[in-house]
Amino acid sequence: MKIAILMGGPSTERDVSLRTGQAVALACRELGHDTVELSFRNNYQKFLPELRLADIVFNGLHGTVGEDGIIQAWMDKNNIPYTGSGALSSALCMNKDKSKNVARNLGLLTPDWEIIHGIDDVVSFHTPLVIKPNNQGSTVGLSIVRNIGDKAAAIDEAMKYSDNIIVEKYIPGREITLAILGEDVLPIVEIRSSHELYDYECKYTPGMTEYICPAVLDHNLTKDIQKNTEKIFKALDCRAYGRADYLLDEEGRYFFLEMNTLPGMTSTSLVPMAAKAHGLSFAKLINCILEMSL
Repeated sequence: MKIAILMGGPSTERDVSLRTGQAVALACRELGHDTVELSFRNNYQKFLPELRLADIVFNGLHGTVGEDGIIQAWMDKNNIPYTGSGALSSALCMNKDKSKNVARNLGLLTPDWEIIHGIDDVVSFHTPLVIKPNNQGSTVGLSIVRNIGDKAAAIDEAMKYSDNIIVEKYIPGREITLAILGEDVLPIVEIRSSHELYDYECKYTPGMTEYICPAVLDHNLTKDIQKNTEKIFKALDCRAYGRADYLLDEEGRYFFLEMNTLPGMTSTSLVPMAAKAHGLSFAKLINCILEMSL
């Protein structure tokens, strides 16, 4: 099979995308596929001839353009098959406000939130708060605000990446994540970061975070989280694979944060870790994604 891997892109997650693309390329070649790596910064349309020659495109992009439905809509228009969720689903999941509304309509808990557009907008929640861009990943532009005097600086930081800012009530607790692979629910991963926040540095620097997989949770709680993750994966119309992030408080309540439609595939990434605990090597994981996307 001929595989084209799209990687890089213009987003703040460009470096991670390049690492994802390189890891996926190695796996595709290990699987015996004719593989070409296509790295770009802005003009992905120049690759149209190469993409049309491929049996499928592995979308190794993260963040804006690659994960928000823009490139998916372009590939749909040009009848190019690709991995992961479609254009509408990708756009919906990238928009935290809208995806949290879907979660709440399904009966899932999610931290209370509101959308603001600048430092002069009124925030009705008391501190502590979480302030972040509404349509970014990898905790880019995210701040925990404990003192109201720090709110303006946090909003300014988030506005470097988006005009729409989401303000959430801060929920202290354990960070857990759960991946879906087709009809399979992979083991839950607990994330214990060396920083207060599982930030960009902790995500992509080996040794800065402890991962427990499978997470040590009550059996019934595990089953409930898995069941509801399947439910929201389908409600968001996701395809092939994805990863949902949650916060688990001291009372055992879990709060949906977001659904990632193109989770990372690097050496420190969470989906490959969960797949390994499920008995799947990295190459087999990539093969499953390719087959299900086709």
